[in-house]
Amino acid sequence: MKKLGIAIISSVLIGLLAGCGAGSTAGKADKSIKIGATSGPYSDMVSKAIKPVLEKKGYKVEVVEFSDYIQPNLALSKGDLDANLFQHKIYLDTFNKEHSLELAELISVPTAPMGIYSKQFKTLEEIKDGSEIAIPNDPTNAARALLILEDAGLVKLDPSANPLTVSEKDVKENVKNLQFKPLEAAQLPRALDGTDLSAVPGNFALAAKMNLLDAAVLEKMADQYRNRVAVNEKDLSSEWAKDLKAAVESDEFEKTMDEDFKGFEKPEWMAD
Repeated sequence: MKKLGIAIISSVLIGLLAGCGAGSTAGKADKSIKIGATSGPYSDMVSKAIKPVLEKKGYKVEVVEFSDYIQPNLALSKGDLDANLFQHKIYLDTFNKEHSLELAELISVPTAPMGIYSKQFKTLEEIKDGSEIAIPNDPTNAARALLILEDAGLVKLDPSANPLTVSEKDVKENVKNLQFKPLEAAQLPRALDGTDLSAVPGNFALAAKMNLLDAAVLEKMADQYRNRVAVNEKDLSSEWAKDLKAAVESDEFEKTMDEDFKGFEKPEWMAD
């Protein structure tokens, strides 16, 4: 009886351990991957450029679209997704800190850059003194807009200012006496009808059916602002995560970028 009891207990423990192991790789036994992305260019990127490569490796890929920037990370952390694609590094790091999560970057991807657009001027040289420019009213994107203007020679910023948090108060020289009009990022495409210029983040430009290549100048994007494929930190070394990373690194992925995502700025690893 004692031996029988030990055998039963051992069988139960083995079953529990097997169950735990199956749970940690849920959805992978049949090589399925669920990837979340915001509606628009990044869900298109998953569907057109990543999914076909993974399917050739035998994976079944489901693309889940989101309309906000909160739920994709929460769904990933809960295990409802295996990966997501919609955010840059600064947002990912901040979200992890604020929500006590352990989401990690798998690989960066080509990203739609912010651009300075105008219906009044085709080039920056045509900009008139005192022109009004709409810029994002959130600190991260406002800093990006100001850095574009500095690169274009239209303003000079305090060299001691943090480039990730630089603001209007750090403008030390305003060559064209530009008048800044802070607005919600989603309003910036429409602002072109009422202002001389507008600094529009790439995702909002594409959502408004704007052509990235119509910008008077496009952002020289810092790596922190390029979007990432993110996974749970515990999955970084899994075989499916390695296959997902390899799909982004494939020639087929880059070919799709060149054909269907014109104007997207490639990450340094791809340019190399």
